[in-house]
Amino acid sequence: MTQCIDIKDNDGYDLENFVLPTHYARDLERVLIPYGLIRDRIEKLAADIAADCTNPVVACCVLKGAHGFFAHLMESLKKQKDRKAESIPLSFEFIKVKSYENTESTGNVYISLSEEDMKSFKGKDLLICEDIIDTGRTMVALIEKLKKYEPASIRVVSLLLKKTPRSNQYVPEYVGFAIPDLFVVGYCLDYNEHFRDLDHIAVISEHGKQAYAV
Repeated sequence: MTQCIDIKDNDGYDLENFVLPTHYARDLERVLIPYGLIRDRIEKLAADIAADCTNPVVACCVLKGAHGFFAHLMESLKKQKDRKAESIPLSFEFIKVKSYENTESTGNVYISLSEEDMKSFKGKDLLICEDIIDTGRTMVALIEKLKKYEPASIRVVSLLLKKTPRSNQYVPEYVGFAIPDLFVVGYCLDYNEHFRDLDHIAVISEHGKQAYAV
């Protein structure tokens, strides 16, 4: 894993320091990672990824939560040069991954791509783009499934890596921020489909959890 920014348990910023959507006025505890810092960190991730590239890359966005991160990362990566000081040929895939029924893991991972789509990965360098790694179980299962289609390589970039005792100790090749074991929202991360429209990454408040519970 490349070096990442380590966010401590009590880190964060008072809400009063930011312009926030008024409809979330009571639903956030604090801003954990401001939008500007997110964007700067993505620029560095793109540079780190480019420095390791020697071949065209198939960038795979894990939906829904990673779509904002993916868009900004690809925007940055297109400006970068590989080891040979050349631009990096990129192609894109968008996948939904499911490994849970309700709150229980099924032990299997279901991918929205067709068999033909995954067969096309043979011999290619894959870059899996995820918003957050929590326990790591889903990502490990996804990687094992994709390996069956014989890509040349599989690398994972995750904006966030949660420091949780529930982790299986999986760590991606590229990580933006290591965060405490908190429920975070914003920058396309959701709580029951809410908060995706918040630019910053923030800690949800108890009021927010109750207001948007299903």
